[in-house]
Amino acid sequence: MMDLQGTIIDEFTFTNNYDGIASLASRLTMDDRVVMESTGSVWTNLYNHLDDAHIPVVLANPLKTKAIASARIKSDEIDARILAHLLRTDLIPESYVPTKEIREVRALIRHRTSIVKIRTMVKNKVHAIVDKNGLEHDELFSDLFGKAGMQWLGTIQLPSLDKLMLDNHLDHLESLKKQIHAVDQEIHARASRDEDVRLLLSMTGVDIFTALLVRSEIGNISRFPEYKKLISWAGLAPSLHQSGSIEYHGSITKQGSKMLRWVMVEAARVAVNHDEEPYLSRNQRRYEEKLNRIE
Repeated sequence: MMDLQGTIIDEFTFTNNYDGIASLASRLTMDDRVVMESTGSVWTNLYNHLDDAHIPVVLANPLKTKAIASARIKSDEIDARILAHLLRTDLIPESYVPTKEIREVRALIRHRTSIVKIRTMVKNKVHAIVDKNGLEHDELFSDLFGKAGMQWLGTIQLPSLDKLMLDNHLDHLESLKKQIHAVDQEIHARASRDEDVRLLLSMTGVDIFTALLVRSEIGNISRFPEYKKLISWAGLAPSLHQSGSIEYHGSITKQGSKMLRWVMVEAARVAVNHDEEPYLSRNQRRYEEKLNRIE
């Protein structure tokens, strides 16, 4: 702990669990300020507890902090002192922290995404068993995991070990289906209360999942004074290289949220396919023709 003159008035360590954070909070008042780096997901537990206790917390951007206060010798104690000095002199490069509700939505969206990834892995394992045993099904149904496909999977004859693994995978898929359904219900409930989500749903290519993901990743859109700032923050702006007076534009920068970038690209593809006016489709064709000329 450091006062405004830079004098250290207390030094201690604490564990990043309920008891440790409670011990820290007992030493603080609402007049104090806490600074921490937004490294990985470790900071979230501490931040949430202090935020609930109405203790002001400043979240430092670790990349920009290192640029301001580089040191040859690094340790947690040294980093803590550097952060404290930067805080008292108002030199902390802050990371944006959305509201608790938005943080919960982000966690919900990412939880659903992780479940869907697991489902895809399990489906690939089912395909591998079917292909391994040379079982043809393309003429019977188009979707192996649709109603007809699942019935077929439950009746096919397989070696005992393959049958055991297939049954386990099918049970796993059924469990994942229920989990996704439960998460989707929560997503719909939260989306129905958000006016920004309803506005996003009016756009071609945007469903409830996409709208809530975009809403939660951007957070407070008013922090972007113009659309170009938002595009740049999302990593969707073309990269720029300069050589003298000549500018070269390359692929998108891919900075910022990977999930936001992914879902915006997917939404754009849907929008192109459902474009009632030829503007998007025409631009897409021009882009593809340009790539063909380069090749």
